[in-house]
Amino acid sequence: MLLHRPVRLAVPVLATLMALAACASSHVLVGTPRPPISPDQVKVYLNPPPVQYEQIAILNTSSRASFSFSAQGKTDKVIERLKNEAAKLGANGILLQGIGDQQSGSVGVGGGSASGHVGLGFGGSVGTYQKTGNGMAIYVPSN
Repeated sequence: MLLHRPVRLAVPVLATLMALAACASSHVLVGTPRPPISPDQVKVYLNPPPVQYEQIAILNTSSRASFSFSAQGKTDKVIERLKNEAAKLGANGILLQGIGDQQSGSVGVGGGSASGHVGLGFGGSVGTYQKTGNGMAIYVPSN
């Protein structure tokens, strides 16, 4: 079966975007991972929980390739990715250490015109930003 040209072009583009989104998170183990759990079971802590907890991994992620345009949408994507990464390690909590902005590129435009011996040029550039986040994946025993 022959695919139309736009469909043939869309398949590699979608595969590339999915691969970029998949590698947007990372972790460094500092403890022992547990069996994976659902991301819905992962709680985000702004301060250490009042009970003894176990450190599992340092987490890092970004909103890269998320298609979110607002600051809130990008932050939500960072939290979602942190929870997904923690859940893979069996952590039921994340001690959030920070969320910030990182320049991820820029978009520029320029133009020019010349007439006789006189030339005129102009240009501009706007930075693009993504949200980044990091935290400690932790396991908090249930009471």
